[in-house]
Order: sequence, then C-alpha cells, then structure tokens
Amino acid sequence: MTTTAGELHQAAVVAANRGEYGAARRLLDRAERRTTDPDLTARIFGTRAFVVARSGDVARGEEICLQALAVEGIGAETFAVLAGQMGSLAEHAGHLGDAERWLTRGIDALEGESKELANLVVNRSLVRMQRRQLEAASRDAQHATRLLGAVGDAADEAQAVHNEGYIALLRGELVGAMHLMARARPALEEMSPVAAGISDVDRAEVLRDAGLVTEAERLLARAAELFGAHRMPHDRAQAELNLARSLLTHDAAAAGERAAAARRRFRRQGNETWALRAESIEMRAAFLSTRADGRRRRSVLQAEAVDAVASALDAAGYRNDAAGLRLSAALWRARSGLPDATPARSAPTASLDVRLLAHEVRAARAASRGRRSEALRHAASGLEALAAWRRDFGSLDLQTSTAMHGTGLMWSGLAGAVESGRPDVVFAWSERARHYSLQVVPLRPPPDPTVADELAELRMLRADAGDARLGARIAELEAAARQRQWAGTASSAVEERVTLDQMSGALDDDTAYIGYVLTEHRLVALVATRGGTRIVPLPGWASAPALLAGLRADVDMAASIRTGPMAAVVRTALDDRLERLSAVLLRDPLRVAGDRRLVLTVPGALSGMPWSLLPGMRGRTFTLAGSASRWLRRRAPVEPPREVGLVVGPRVARGQEEVDAAASTWPAARTLSGPGATVDAVADLASTVDLLHIAAHGRHAVDNPLFSGLDLADGALFGYDIDRMPQVPATVVLSACEVGRSSVRWGEEAVGMTRIWLHAGTRTVIAAPVVVADDVACEVLGAMHAGLGAGLPPAAALAAASADTGLVAPFQSHGAGF
Repeated sequence: MTTTAGELHQAAVVAANRGEYGAARRLLDRAERRTTDPDLTARIFGTRAFVVARSGDVARGEEICLQALAVEGIGAETFAVLAGQMGSLAEHAGHLGDAERWLTRGIDALEGESKELANLVVNRSLVRMQRRQLEAASRDAQHATRLLGAVGDAADEAQAVHNEGYIALLRGELVGAMHLMARARPALEEMSPVAAGISDVDRAEVLRDAGLVTEAERLLARAAELFGAHRMPHDRAQAELNLARSLLTHDAAAAGERAAAARRRFRRQGNETWALRAESIEMRAAFLSTRADGRRRRSVLQAEAVDAVASALDAAGYRNDAAGLRLSAALWRARSGLPDATPARSAPTASLDVRLLAHEVRAARAASRGRRSEALRHAASGLEALAAWRRDFGSLDLQTSTAMHGTGLMWSGLAGAVESGRPDVVFAWSERARHYSLQVVPLRPPPDPTVADELAELRMLRADAGDARLGARIAELEAAARQRQWAGTASSAVEERVTLDQMSGALDDDTAYIGYVLTEHRLVALVATRGGTRIVPLPGWASAPALLAGLRADVDMAASIRTGPMAAVVRTALDDRLERLSAVLLRDPLRVAGDRRLVLTVPGALSGMPWSLLPGMRGRTFTLAGSASRWLRRRAPVEPPREVGLVVGPRVARGQEEVDAAASTWPAARTLSGPGATVDAVADLASTVDLLHIAAHGRHAVDNPLFSGLDLADGALFGYDIDRMPQVPATVVLSACEVGRSSVRWGEEAVGMTRIWLHAGTRTVIAAPVVVADDVACEVLGAMHAGLGAGLPPAAALAAASADTGLVAPFQSHGAGF
C-alpha cells in the first residue's frame, strides 16, 4: 500500500523528535513530492525548518519557516502551527521577545482544545521561564499539562510536566523540581535518547543548585557527547555552557575553557545571543581564575567589555545573565581595591546565586573601605536570605550540599570576624559556620516500603559490584533514594544559635570550649572557660596542610605493621607527625584551657583529624561538637543506658569477642550476630535501645556520604537507612574502621556516618576517622562499656578506657559526649 504524504510527514515528525534528522529530511523530501495541498506543504516546510535549526543553522531554519507562512491558501490552524514554529526558532536563537510574540499569535489563532494548542503553550512557557516571568510560565505549563492529558499524548504530557519541574527549579523549589522531572523522565526516555538527554541537562541544573556538582557535571558531559553523536550542535553547546556554569562554582579555569568552547560553537552556528551567554560565563571565570591566559584575561576584565556583553544580554531578555556578569566584575574590582559605581543590587526575580552575589559585593566594598561592621552585616544578611531558603529542607544531603551557595559570604564573614579581634564576633561567626546546616531539626519520615525495596535491591547489586553491567541500575537506585530522602524528610523546627555569653555561662569549672576558626589564610582558636574568653592565634598553621596530607597513610600503616623491623620506623614517623600537629593545634590553646575537659568545634579542613592520637589529648576527656549551640542543647544529665543492643557484622576478626566484652557489663543486652544481623533487624533494634554498639566493617563513600555503610549479613546499612528508623539510640558506638570519616562539602560542611546519626537525633557517636587494629578496638571499647555502666558520660568513659588499658586509639566522641 502506498504511503501518503501525510503519513510520511508524521513519520518525519516522529524521527525529528527522536533526533534522527537524516531520516527526517529524507521523509520530508518524499512527502513534499507527493502533495499539492497547501496546508500539508506548509507543515512539511515547518518541520524541515525545525530539522535545519536543530542541525545548527537557525537562520536558514527561520527562512524556511517564513517560506511556509507565505504559502497561499493555508488555514488558521496551519498558520498557528507555523507561528509557533517561528517562536521556537526565535527562542532557539535567543530572541526571547520575538519568540513570545510569535507563540502568542499562534495561540490566539487557535480555537478549542487541541494538541497543537498544547504544544504552543508548552513552548511559550519555556520562553517565559527564560525571561523569568515565572507566574505566567507556570500558568502556561499547567494549562499545557491539562490539554495534553485530555488528548492522551503521554510523551508531550511528560514534557509539560518536566517544564513544570523547571519552573519549580527557577523558583528555588529543588525538591518539587526533582520530583516533577523524575516523574516525567520515564516517558521521555522511552521517547528517545535525545529527549532523555535534554531532560538530563535540566536535571543537572537541579543537582547543581543543590550543590551536587560532580553528578551534575557527569550528566552534562554525557549529554554533550550524545548531542554531538546526533549532530545537534546547538544542544551540544548548550550542555557545554551549563557544564561551564557548574564548573564556575569550584574550578574557574576549567569553566572558562568550557565556556570558550561553547562560545565558539554558537558563533559557528551564527547564534550570537547564545554566544554572548557563553562569553558572560567565560568572563566570570576570568574574574575568578588566576590561570587564565594573560591577554584574554586583560581583555575580559575591561569595564567596557563587560558592559558591552551585559547590555547585549539585557537587550536580548537575559537580564539574570547580565546581572551575574556585572556583579562578578564588581566583586573582583572591590577585592582589587578598584573604584566601581556599578549598583550592587539584583531583581527580586533573579536567581539565588545572583542575589547572594549582590550581598557579597556589598560586603566586599564595605571591607575595602575599612567598614568592618558594615561588611559583616552585609555578609550576614546574605546568609540569612540563604538560610530562609534552606529552612524547609529536612534532608541532611540538601542541608550540607546547598551550603555551596554561601561559601563566598561565609569566608568573607569569618575573615572579617577574625580581623575584628573581638571574641564575641569570632564566636558568632564560628557558630554561623558550624551551625549552618545543624539548625534545621528534621522530622522522622513516615515508613515508605518503596524506599525499603529500593535500598534492599541496591544492597544486593552492590554485593556484586564487580559486574559493570549493573552500574546503570545502581546509579538509578541511588538517585531514587536521594530523591525520596529529599522529599520525605521535612523540617520540624529551627534551632537558633547561642551567644558567647550563653555558652560561657553554661561552662562549669571543669569544662573549656575551643572553637577553631579557619579563614582563607589563617587559623585561630577561640578558647572559652568560666573565667573568660581569648582568641589564640595559631601561627604554625602554614605547616599543617603538609602534615595533614600524609597523616592518614601513616596511621593506616602503623595499624597494619605492628611487628617486625619496619614497625619501629613506621611508629617513629607517625609519632613525629602527631607531635608536630599537636604543637600547631593544641599547645597554645591548652595553655589557656588548662587541664579541663574540652568541647571542640572544628572546620571542615580538620574534620578527619584523629584528635585522640595527638599527644596534647592523651588522657583528656573531649567531645567534637557539630556546633556549640548543638552541644549546649543536646547535653543531658548522666544516667546509665537502660536498653543496650550489640551487633556483630560478618568477617570481623575479633568482633564477637568485642561484643562479648561489652555484654559482660550489660547482662540484659540484646545481641545480633551471624545471619540474624541483617539491616532490618539492626534497624528494629536501634529503634528500641538507648545504646547501640556495632562491630562491623565499614566503608566511607567519598562522593555520596549518605551511601557510606556498615557491612551486615545482607549487605550495607546505608546512611539513608538511618532515616528510616522510627527512633535512634541516644548513644551509638561504631567500631568499624574509618566510619568516623567525613567528606567535606564546600569548606565547612563535613558529612559522614557520625554526622548522619547525629542529624537523625543521636546525642553521642563514638567512632574513629582512621583505621583501628582489631585487638585495640576490642580492648578499648570493651573497657569503655564498663565506664558507661558505672554512669560515666560517653566521652569520659572513652578517656577512662584508654587510661585503664594503656592503649591510645583513634576513637573519639562526637556530639554531646558529656
């Protein structure tokens, strides 16, 4: 049977939507030869215009579409479709005003409800998004979703839902954005790899705004490669531009290189507006980078060059891009001591990063004029705006990763506080940095069987991680777990920060507080006792990074080589490193603190430090608090645990012996071991005891700390599993090697298994950030239980255990250890 022109055209539309442009061109040529109908001829031209534009020649696509509009005898519906096509092409070229006008003409030409109307409304919503007319864009997206649902087009309906997700992203509603995009993605993936790739570019923006830049950049690099393979130069360049924008947050030199590549690619297509968008990111990278090419750097730093690009972006409707460029230039000039009259303001509809950049410019200008108090007020104002946005995020993942947006303001505030020389100001900013993601108190999420099933499958697949074919499914399950944790963990309250007077007033004669405050160039210690407060400079900090760099390797080697001719050599090297670190970090602060027990708060750079191994800490009771505010509110009167749970994981050489030693203190303790020590059994046990001790091997997931885990009979107990527990114990003991490790997110935010338990509500976690020999763990932790049974608080029981056994172990107390 002969295929009609209409059928060929529909096949061409399907091929074009799938990114199969060669096939679409051939089908369109055949369709055009078989018809004389003006409406069908015009629609064939319109589809050809789309294919040509997607293939990189937007100007030629517009010419073809105008030819289609000039075909005599076309009806109102065909005119509307072609007007919509002109709107899409104008949007593709970056001409947003023209795009909205063409799309509105097409919408006004149609009557009733139809798929054609829905498609035009979808595209107008996209244009209005880019113009940051978010209310109008949202109305269009919701209207399109209703229309497409009524006509039963699942693929286009999914696209409309995805667009609603993008609008939620622009509003700063990250959880809603991820939910809507995830809901739409299966239909888009089924539609074609290209449609899935376009979806991934937008999903990467959600991940980037959530601070998860590694995953965002992986998606964008993959999408750029996909678009290149399908000969889609505009989409490839757009993915590269988004990749550059993400890199801007942490690697300015690489951001500049990617943005330059995207700029060149857009210019080869004759797309000047998008080339300007790429150039604006290239310029912003130059302001941040010290490695940019000298000649290029000088040219982009000229005020005239910045103003020319920003003005062109304003004229094209990309006001947010223009504001970001102007403010980046203003920040560089303020920090360089150069005069600048650029207004440091942003529109209420500007993106969060641009609004925060305006605060940072105001703070930098005040600092450059010597107005320290004013600079601190501007920095604090920006961080309060960010805190208001983050307040509804109960998820630890989101709380710590979105700290990315406040990094510049936080460094500015900490530097200004230290320069002020005032203990109250230093303490306030130390608490702002420490308490930044602790102030939100999460609600326990309701039981979700889907989460349980997905984590169980993930455990099973991870056990067979050597099979590379499972990688895609593992990544899919990890993404689903994150999304559900984001959506399922809400905020129940916000804890306010305490003042220095409140903290000092809470200290007894036997307790001192040491808060380490790190700026870009200095480390100081704020030491508070009942008798007063002092800022202690630490001039030896310049030597500490080199000492810290080799510390973990030395500790690991000392734990594994304990006999033979090399043991003494290894031990000597480690002792020398520890002695030097102790001198840098503890010698002067301890002269002020005396022999009191200590509450320590530390920046992310010191989060992996095995403090208990430092000579200055030997025999001393101390606890590492997430913040002074959190320690003050979580400490409680000492009373021995009433219900105790003990767990032995597989393949722990002396695990049973360790648990038996602990059980001797608690005759009624409940123990899980062997096949019975499953994730669900341990979760049930954790929900009913005051003290939980897990002797199991552990792993720290550097890229995604919430997938750090404890190895149990049926796989790993992940950080995400802790959120599923209806209640958590007051005290958790983790004897697994390295489960006390953390990954540092954005300078100050350290995340690991200890932080996950504390976030969930546990008062104290005993864990080690480095490798511990099995026999040492067995003896020290067994002795610690004797102290807990005698009524000692966890930190004191741990210190007493070290003294009683004569063993120095890297276990330390986190949280409210006393």
